[in-house]
Amino acid sequence: MDSTNLMLYSAPLAGIIGLLFAVYLVLYILKLDAGTDKMKEIAAAIQEGAMAYLNRQYKTVAVIAVILTIVIAYAINTATALAFVLGAVMSAAAGYLGMNISVRANVRCANAAKEGMKKALDVAFKGGAVTGISVASFALLGVSGLFIAFGGKVDAVDKIVGFGFGASLISLFARIGGGIYTKAADVGTDLVGKVEAGIPEDDPRNPGVIADNVGDNVGDCAGMAADLFETYAVTALGAMLIGVTVIDKYPNAVIYPLVLGAAAIIASIIGVLFVKLGKSGNIMGAMYNGAIVAGIISLILFYFITRQLMNGDTGLFISALVGLGVTAAMIIITEYYTATEHSPVRQIANASVTGPGTNIITGLGIGLQSTALPVIVICAGILTSYMVMGGGTLGLYGIAIAAAAMLSVTGIIIAIDSYGPITDNAGGIAEMAELPKEVRDITDPLDAVGNTTKAVTKGYAIGSAALGALALYAAYSSEITKLRGSPLELKLSDPMVLVGLLIGGMIPFLFASFLMGAVGRAATTIVTEIRRQFREIKGIMEGTAKPDYGRCVDIVTIAAQKEMIIPGLLAVLSPLVVGFILGPVALGGLLIGVIISGLLLALMMTTGGAAWDNAKKYIESGNLGGKRLPDGSKNPTHAAAVVGDTVGDPTKDTAGPAINPLIKVMNIVAILFAALILKYSLMG
Repeated sequence: MDSTNLMLYSAPLAGIIGLLFAVYLVLYILKLDAGTDKMKEIAAAIQEGAMAYLNRQYKTVAVIAVILTIVIAYAINTATALAFVLGAVMSAAAGYLGMNISVRANVRCANAAKEGMKKALDVAFKGGAVTGISVASFALLGVSGLFIAFGGKVDAVDKIVGFGFGASLISLFARIGGGIYTKAADVGTDLVGKVEAGIPEDDPRNPGVIADNVGDNVGDCAGMAADLFETYAVTALGAMLIGVTVIDKYPNAVIYPLVLGAAAIIASIIGVLFVKLGKSGNIMGAMYNGAIVAGIISLILFYFITRQLMNGDTGLFISALVGLGVTAAMIIITEYYTATEHSPVRQIANASVTGPGTNIITGLGIGLQSTALPVIVICAGILTSYMVMGGGTLGLYGIAIAAAAMLSVTGIIIAIDSYGPITDNAGGIAEMAELPKEVRDITDPLDAVGNTTKAVTKGYAIGSAALGALALYAAYSSEITKLRGSPLELKLSDPMVLVGLLIGGMIPFLFASFLMGAVGRAATTIVTEIRRQFREIKGIMEGTAKPDYGRCVDIVTIAAQKEMIIPGLLAVLSPLVVGFILGPVALGGLLIGVIISGLLLALMMTTGGAAWDNAKKYIESGNLGGKRLPDGSKNPTHAAAVVGDTVGDPTKDTAGPAINPLIKVMNIVAILFAALILKYSLMG
């Protein structure tokens, strides 16, 4: 076996090593003490609700997946259909494994908080690392394993596009359904509990509190896992598809992104081991240490891989460096707009002094503003990686490698993200189990940092989605060019292009409107149910009667499952409708339109929503009067911030993040059905 084949096999090997490391972390966490019987009872209720939701969601998606499998097998080929099934199954497995350990790490984190911040952080981060390392490992193992199974040659790449579609389908519904669930439960619980009843967050007297804690896991853990699994897989596929077009200059262009991914998984594992709380007590700094170590090791390994596989091509190494640079820049920018230490969040908090109206106006302004710097960074990354490769097809390959390098460190990034729902749940368990105040003094700062980490990783996910989608669009363009023998040209003077651009630009807004409306409707049912229980179950407020938690979990589960179908079908069917009716040129315009408007809308929603959330947290930490005034009455400034957070919740955790898989699903569907669209389009 020559050195090139050895390096190719390093990709599935790294995936297996990553999964073994995840198993090691699982065993470490499960050995820890889960605390008192009351803590175990609460944690069991969260576990039961989370797994029941996920099982029901997968059953619903399975029906759609079976239909699509039959369509793909009949319309394209059996190999692509099998790849589609594998992509869906592995994506679901990554989310399932991650959430399974998340709902067990939460109670152990709460119990570890009795020993101090250092121990609690260690448990929460290692719990999150199970999700992170599993996602990257499953994705790399799936793509590289299929490539090898289909022969490991250039002609194998087209057959594994189905894998990306399977991953995209699970990601789409996980983001939509999980996002609707988590925010309907959160908004409904907060509006009645905090605003109307004036009781603390996670108060066990609130009937919606278990549903809220379940939502943290199905939305932020399983949803993010599926999202970045899909982004990782389809970005690698995009780079491989473009690599086919430059194979004459770079014989190893197809396997290069896979080997970069293998190196980064090893780097991420090492990075996880470096996350330890220092003497300064800087929680965010401890996690950033792990990310920095993973980035530096990845960069060193990228250099040697480029020398070995690509003859030390400087342009390719710079492109990979650009990908890591964009990652760092997106993290820094998003933290600036969402952390309580910086001006944007404090502007929103200060605006709350004059009421919810000014809070919402200021939050909208911050959200809109937060799109500028990320777009400039992404543009700089695109231009740099394109130009150092000399433009043309080679330039597009450079962009694809930048995207692949950015996604290669997914393991450590998701670990930082999945830490958030674990600490959020740990705080809730501590509150409901009536643990000493000293425990909440540990879990509250961990939770506050978790809000920022979730925002930071969403910014990373959106930026990587934008670069990945551009690579996918380039792959679509190359596929159409190859099939019809002439380049796909998009000219604004062509009405088909303009129509495609406008429809594509509209779809993220329509998609987001469906999701925002879904959260509003589902939250209304929860508000009604919680009010009913407060009214009809005597003794809830006095603590002498137990609320019916299960009823709230059932209501929001049913609502989320019902509401996720139409937005999901919009994503899958819109490129097919435009392609088959208006043709491949209009479809090209559609893809560009959805990338541009989707990127901007997702950035605005996720960053603005996180800023609203942390403005509320800033006030709750004692600033601007805190939760209550000196006379014990409710602070109207805090009440205004809760209203702003209620608006921001579905933007940051439902509509905004779900735009990521929307963009990529539409692109991967276009690639998958390109030949049929070219052959059967009515106006092509």
